[in-house]
Amino acid sequence: MDTSSTPKAAAASAGVPESLVPDPRRRLIVFLVLMTGMFMATLDNQIVATALPTIVGEFGALERFGWVGSAYLLASSAVMPIYGKLGDLFGRKYVIMAAVAIFTMGSLVCGLAVSMNTLIAARVLQALGGGGIMVSIFSVNADLFAPRERAKYQSYSSLVLMMSGAIGPVLGGTLSDLFGWRSIFLVNLPIGIAVLILLAILLPYRRPQRRPKIDFLGAALLAGAIATVVLWADSGQIFGSLVASGSLMTLALGALCATAWVFVERRAPEPVMPLSLFKSPTFSLMLVISIGSGAVGIGMVNYTALFLQTTTGLSPSLAGLMFVITTGGIAAGSLTAGRLISRSGRYKIFSIASTATMVLAMLLFSRLGAGTPIILIGAVMLFQGLGIGVGQQVPIIGVQNASRVGDVGAATGAVTLTRMAGASLGISIYNAIVSSGIAGSGLKIPGVESIEQLTPKALAGLPAEMQQKIAEVYAEAFHPMYLAAAALCGMAFLAALALKNTQLPTHKLDPTANAKVVPAK
Repeated sequence: MDTSSTPKAAAASAGVPESLVPDPRRRLIVFLVLMTGMFMATLDNQIVATALPTIVGEFGALERFGWVGSAYLLASSAVMPIYGKLGDLFGRKYVIMAAVAIFTMGSLVCGLAVSMNTLIAARVLQALGGGGIMVSIFSVNADLFAPRERAKYQSYSSLVLMMSGAIGPVLGGTLSDLFGWRSIFLVNLPIGIAVLILLAILLPYRRPQRRPKIDFLGAALLAGAIATVVLWADSGQIFGSLVASGSLMTLALGALCATAWVFVERRAPEPVMPLSLFKSPTFSLMLVISIGSGAVGIGMVNYTALFLQTTTGLSPSLAGLMFVITTGGIAAGSLTAGRLISRSGRYKIFSIASTATMVLAMLLFSRLGAGTPIILIGAVMLFQGLGIGVGQQVPIIGVQNASRVGDVGAATGAVTLTRMAGASLGISIYNAIVSSGIAGSGLKIPGVESIEQLTPKALAGLPAEMQQKIAEVYAEAFHPMYLAAAALCGMAFLAALALKNTQLPTHKLDPTANAKVVPAK
C-alpha cells in the first residue's frame, strides 16, 4: 500500500507537523473547549465593570477603584510573553492547564475578598492565569489547524471576544443585582473546573522538539518599566503629588528598568521583543496608536459604567445593557473596515478615521451632564464603538506587514502589550482625576460618611434632590477625565497622520526584508 499520498505522509514529507488532534470531530470539540476558556478569561474584565460601583459602595476606597482593572491588565501583560515560550519549552497542554487553574483559584479568592486591597491582590492572581490563557489558546490553535484553516478559526476567536464585550457588562450588572457582586467571580469556578477536566481528557500532550532559552529577565524588566510608569500616573493618590519624592523615585525606577531592558535585549539569544523592530517608523507609530486605543477601548469601560450609574441613576443591569450599543458599533466598524482594507490594501485612512472619531467621542462625553437623556448617551456610545471598531485591526496589520516574517510573533505581542499598557495608564489617570474631583466636592450627606460609600441601590433610595446633587458632583468630576482621554486619543491621531501610506502586498513577504512602502495613487 502506498502511504505517500495520505495527509499524514504529505505533512511529514513537507516538514509540517501533523495536527495535534487528527480526528476532525474531536478537534472541533477541543476548539470549543478552548473558546469556553477564552470566553471566561475575556468576560471577566468586562463583567466587573458594572459591579464596581457596588463594590466601592461596600468597601469604600474610591481612590483604589481603578486598580481593580489596572492591576489585572498589568499582571496579565507581564506574563503574556513568558507563557508563549513556556509552551514551547514544556508543551502546550500543561501550560494552558496551569493557566486555567491559576485563573480559577484567583476567581475564588476574588469572591472571598474582605477589602478593596485583598480584591486587588486577588485580581493580580487571576491575571497571572488570564494572561496565560489568552496566549496559550492562540498557540494551541497553531498546533490544531493548518495555516489556511487556522485563519477561519481565528475569526471565530474574534467573535468570542466581541461576545464577551457585549455580554460581560449585562451579565455583571444582572448577577450583581440578583446575587451580589461576589457572584460575578464565583461563577467562574464551575466553568474553570469543567475546562480543566475536558482539557485533561481531550487535549493530547506533544513533547517539544526544541529547548528555547526563555528571556525571563527581559520580560521582567519590560513589565517593571511599564508597571512603574502606570504606578507613577497613579502616584498622586499614593504620595500626594506627581512630583513628590516617592513619585519621582517610582519614575526613576521605571527609567532604570527600561535602560536595563535595552541592555539585556541586545544580548538575549531570543529576546522577548527584538530591538530591530524599532528600526521601522511604522512599528513605533503603531505602538503609540495601540496605547491610545487601549486607553479608550479597554480602560474606559469601568468609568463609563460608573458614569452611567452615578449621573443617570441606572441600575447595574441596565447600565450593562447600554454597553451592547458600544459593542454593536465596534462589530459594525470592524467588519466594514476589514472588508475595505482587504479590497484596497490600505489601512492608514482607517487609523486616521478611528482616532479622530475617538477624540470627538471623548469630547462629546465631556459635555454630558447629570440628567442627560439616555438616548443621547447611547448615541455617543455607538459613535465611540464605531471609532474603536474601524481601527481595531490596524495596529496588528501594520506591524505584521512592517516586520520580517521571523519577527511577526514578537511584533504582534508588542501591540497586545502596549494596548494593555495603554489601558492601565488610562485607568490610573482617570482614577486620579475622578477621585480628586469627588474628594474636592465637599458634599455632605446625612448618615453617610462619604459619597464613595454609596452603592447604586443606596443612591436610588435617597431623596430626588440629593440624588441630583450627587449626580452633579460626579458629572463635574467626569468632565476633566474625558478631556484627558481625548488628549490620549489625540496623540494616537497624530501618530496615525504620520504613518506612511503603505499598500498591503498580495504575495508572501520576503522573510529577510521589511515591507516596502507603495506610494499612494
